[in-house]
Amino acid sequence: MSDYKQFSVFLESRNNKELEYKTNAALSDYSTFKIGGPADFIVMPYSAEALIATLECAKNSNVRCEVIGNGSNILFADEGFRGAIICTSKMNKVLFSKNECVCDAGVLLSLLSLTALKKSLTGLEWAYGIPGSVGGAIYMNAGAYGGEISTLVKESVYFDPSSGKVKKFSNAEHEFSYRHSVFADKNLVILSAVLVLKGEEDREKIKAVMDDFMFRRRSKQPLEYPSAGSVFKRYPGYYTAQIIDKAGLKGCRVGGAQVSQKHAGFIVNADNATSKDVLKLIDIIKEKIYGLYNINIETEIRYIV
Repeated sequence: MSDYKQFSVFLESRNNKELEYKTNAALSDYSTFKIGGPADFIVMPYSAEALIATLECAKNSNVRCEVIGNGSNILFADEGFRGAIICTSKMNKVLFSKNECVCDAGVLLSLLSLTALKKSLTGLEWAYGIPGSVGGAIYMNAGAYGGEISTLVKESVYFDPSSGKVKKFSNAEHEFSYRHSVFADKNLVILSAVLVLKGEEDREKIKAVMDDFMFRRRSKQPLEYPSAGSVFKRYPGYYTAQIIDKAGLKGCRVGGAQVSQKHAGFIVNADNATSKDVLKLIDIIKEKIYGLYNINIETEIRYIV
């Protein structure tokens, strides 16, 4: 049985010193999809040490936990979450040393790309405008416009709840593949990472590339609606958004969830969508694509219930 009192005492003793927390908080406020019921606890540690202490107390109190970044690739259940959602958004320290960047898991990719620009460093242009965090990007090997986080990661520091130890992965040990890393398969928590960028004398050239990517995003993606970004992984040999469009599914709607009219790879929260709406729409899309192409497309987003 969970000991919520013990966990609550721990959180209160560290509130506004090592972390912030809320109880019975709407998860829709912690997801770019703007969907999700209440969580018993939302915890936002300020540091890796506070995150680890929270996880260990939750374990000792038998309180279920899930760690998230900026909530940009997540669908929370309408029923909410029984336990603690730990959000790394307050873990945002960044330290540059020449072309290497040591950053907390909660650092936003878009802000990091702007900081790299100021230092005339190239490699993160593709990340400009992406709402995710460094930890989330490593977890799913995020990428866009020909760039991927896997090409920049030198090492990451993570916590293993089963052993209670902090360890490191080299680049190769991440087992990066398309929209995947070892973290998606194991119960490990990313704390920080070292990224290696490249020097570039012409700052205006870097800015021009970033501005071009942002223009493309704004013109082709439904940024005016809440969403979790691209819903489906690219199937080998196919552009998933393209085949969804060709299947006549643009604008297809279930409740408040809709396949974007602007980009068929996005499902948007058009009008107070529920997670059930989104899941049903995903099933409709998958069934239609299987019927037309005999392929099973996979989702990128994490469903947390």
